[in-house]
Amino acid sequence: MWCVAELDGEYIERMEDVLDVYEKPYNKDEPVVCLDEKPVQLFANKNAEIPARKPGQIAKQDYEYVRCGTANIFTAVEPEAGKRITKVTKKRKGADFAKFLNQVSHAYPDAKTIHLVMDNLNTHTLKSLIRFYGDKQAKNIWSRFTLHYTPKHASWLNQAEIDINVLTAQCIRGRRIPDITQLRSKVRAWNRSVNKKKMKISWKFTKKKAKKKFRY
Repeated sequence: MWCVAELDGEYIERMEDVLDVYEKPYNKDEPVVCLDEKPVQLFANKNAEIPARKPGQIAKQDYEYVRCGTANIFTAVEPEAGKRITKVTKKRKGADFAKFLNQVSHAYPDAKTIHLVMDNLNTHTLKSLIRFYGDKQAKNIWSRFTLHYTPKHASWLNQAEIDINVLTAQCIRGRRIPDITQLRSKVRAWNRSVNKKKMKISWKFTKKKAKKKFRY
């Protein structure tokens, strides 16, 4: 369930821009990529688990656990191609965003432009790249993207939000992951699996439906 903010002029303009991008026919020369990140709490077992030793036996996990800090997962998904890029970092500061955006850029070396959909987090700016790479290299990386920012309080318009929730459900939820090394291993395995299957996202919400739904 999503809470939709007041639909002012800026909200509608940005929403329609994102929806226009989603309605574009697939074009490998102009891929549409959605980016998001998610903080992850790391936990360790206080006492060793008791594994199931034969089929039908129940594995046991102590209810007590130890907090081991936090990490961050960046994800970029190309919904029409079923392609994902993920990166686990200790933090989600501007430098981490800069490095991940450069990784996304390298994943599409032949693209004329990369349509990038993301939210308005204060690190999602050219300044983050300039501080890390310097002016010239930062602008070279930034110029490879055509930016499409979602409206404020409208993460539901970012398909990467869907994808990172799927990652969480299939890879993290219900597991105690004690350190960033194990988290990276699990996320890489998930990423390889879904890319091999080319799992796409079927986005159905169009600009026409938005006008009907929100009555503007």
